[in-house]
Amino acid sequence: MIRRIIEINEEKCNGCGACAAACHEGAIAMVDGKARLMRDDYCDGLGDCLPACPTGAITFVEREAAAYDEQAVLANKQKKGAAAPHAGCPGHQMRRLNPANAEDSRQEGSRVPASPSAPAASQLGQWPCQIKLVPVNAPYFQGAKLLIAADCTAFACASLHQDFMRGKITLIGCPKLDSVDYSEKLTEIIKNNDIQSVTIVRMEVPCCGGLENAAKKAIQASKKFLPWQVVTISIDGRVLD
Repeated sequence: MIRRIIEINEEKCNGCGACAAACHEGAIAMVDGKARLMRDDYCDGLGDCLPACPTGAITFVEREAAAYDEQAVLANKQKKGAAAPHAGCPGHQMRRLNPANAEDSRQEGSRVPASPSAPAASQLGQWPCQIKLVPVNAPYFQGAKLLIAADCTAFACASLHQDFMRGKITLIGCPKLDSVDYSEKLTEIIKNNDIQSVTIVRMEVPCCGGLENAAKKAIQASKKFLPWQVVTISIDGRVLD
């Protein structure tokens, strides 16, 4: 059948392994220091690997290819086992973190300031956190309250961790710097996982509208009825709404 599938330019590949780490289907492996598509039927054509590639070595093509075989992918994952070693850039290895007090009894949206006598604790619940790097079917998405935040918010808003990240899975990005439309990937994350709610935290600057629109589009495209809210941060760190 003719379908969309990835193509890897080995001359451009620098062997970093980021694409292999980003491919949750296991379609890409590192062979002799280069990324290689191992099986056409493992590639779902969604392209999680594309934005992960720092050299632009991966593109989409339309060609004759075996149909995506989800059962074969699942069987391969079971064969490798959950303890299989991570292949690729160590910095992209998926990890579930356990931030201090992440599972407290506070209600959604409540804000309790950290004790002035204690150092502020990170509330990041997983790694990676960049939208373009996070795997679509990561286990930490199941039952998660999702925070989609513009990356500048962490620098402008001093209390972002305590006020917004606590108890949530955080995804960050900047559509202006990444030059991508996040909506397709966010749709897959929301559609294929048991997401409980979505909070969008953006800056007041106009370019952050791209992140807000992508998140709203993803919620709509997922066809799920989820509680969601948008919070805007001023460039001097104030919560505007």
